[in-house]
Amino acid sequence: MSKKTALLEAIAGQNRGLLATEADKVRVLSLFQQLEDENPYPLPFQALNLLDGNWRLLYTTSRGILGLNRLPLLQLGQIYQYLRAEQGILYNIAEIVGIPLLEGVVSVCARFEVVSERRVNVRFERSVIVLQRLINYRSPLNFIEEIEGGKKFPPIDFNISNREQKGWLEITYLDEDIRLGRGNEGNIFVLAKEK
Repeated sequence: MSKKTALLEAIAGQNRGLLATEADKVRVLSLFQQLEDENPYPLPFQALNLLDGNWRLLYTTSRGILGLNRLPLLQLGQIYQYLRAEQGILYNIAEIVGIPLLEGVVSVCARFEVVSERRVNVRFERSVIVLQRLINYRSPLNFIEEIEGGKKFPPIDFNISNREQKGWLEITYLDEDIRLGRGNEGNIFVLAKEK
């Protein structure tokens, strides 16, 4: 079994990390590190065609992301990160599901700057929290196109000006299907490319 397959099998059924026990987390981290050692693109910013596009989160240890599942009567749906590498822009989109008519979208828009062979500094610029039905939400890509078109979304759409709203991300593995990353708070991320 390949290391990539082993990692994907280990995170299957973990609901992006929400169901992971401490033993699961240790096993996933070990497999994660083993796959990092086989990175076919150690210079990810020289493979922008692979980096660009929509990525779906398969697993994370980020409390900030997984904490979105604590909303009463609602659950965390799919989570996406859309990268526009040449422009240095990323969009994080979390779909919130549950009670009909209250499904939502939580999104953060950010700019990033490449600071090393694998690392980017991220500066968060805008946050949007909206009901899916209110904006006729169809897909992450459609939502991003509306954001880039200058659309403002009620009820919550604001610019983030706090200089503390920043971080960094290292891309530690990249291929045609999977991206692994490490964040400034010690979190790991496993993402799959949406075709």
